[in-house]
Amino acid sequence: MSDLLQPELLRKLEQIQLLTARRARSSLRGERRSRVRGLSVEFADHRGYVVGDDLRHLDWNLLGRLDRLFLKLYEEDRELPIRIFLDASESMNFGTPSKFTLARQIAAAVGYIGLCGFDRVSVEVFPAATDPLGAAQRRALRLVRGKRSSLGFFQNLGAVVPGGRADLNTALRRGALEDHQTGVAVVLSDFLDASGFEPGLTALVARGFEVVALQILSPEERDPTQFGDLRLVDSETGQEVDVTFGRYRLKAYQEGLERHVARIREFCSARGIRFLSVRSDADLGTLLLKDLRAGAVWS
Repeated sequence: MSDLLQPELLRKLEQIQLLTARRARSSLRGERRSRVRGLSVEFADHRGYVVGDDLRHLDWNLLGRLDRLFLKLYEEDRELPIRIFLDASESMNFGTPSKFTLARQIAAAVGYIGLCGFDRVSVEVFPAATDPLGAAQRRALRLVRGKRSSLGFFQNLGAVVPGGRADLNTALRRGALEDHQTGVAVVLSDFLDASGFEPGLTALVARGFEVVALQILSPEERDPTQFGDLRLVDSETGQEVDVTFGRYRLKAYQEGLERHVARIREFCSARGIRFLSVRSDADLGTLLLKDLRAGAVWS
């Protein structure tokens, strides 16, 4: 069914549900509990009978005990808006396997789980596409609903080609304002944007999203193996820097990277954002079925 996810893994993902403390507030029917009182099978509350109410929902037991008419209220299922922010900048092309490869697979998995739950799934790919075909495919990813849409969802997601220079904060702030109904926001990026990450994540939280931030770094970024006189080239800007990279600098680099990851984790923890940093060569099945479950992303 999908080149992104194997059939066996898809079957396991169908049994998973995103964890969310917020009940869905969408106006469309789905499979998430909401505060809307409807006619589902889960009892919620009582209210006094008003002339014109459906007599089928009267609580006859209370009538017998209190000699008053009360109506049974039930929690009605609503859809949960799921917004996935997928970093498709040129820097995500780096690594073996590339960071974008894993990011796109995670996006496919999160989207599939949402579609199986009849939630509304939108993928915000940034930076914006420059070619007309890519732009059309990305627009098709903005609003997807229902398991029957999964094949087209996978095809459009698989056709996205990374490139260009991303502005993480701009993409997150724009996405926070565009969606009229908030739900779960999943951010997939290396979080190595020179402009930082704080304003964008803050905008999502302030707008009312439950945020999951997944940082993806390549093995080469985590554990560099090249030493000596090197010329480093920024994949997004083309800027070149000549450095002498010895083992002392390697230790300093690794310590700096760990401080950066720790800063993201501390920032997220203080704001109720679920954060996980993974390597692009991580085993996909273990990541989706074990690590993300342990990180309380889904159950």
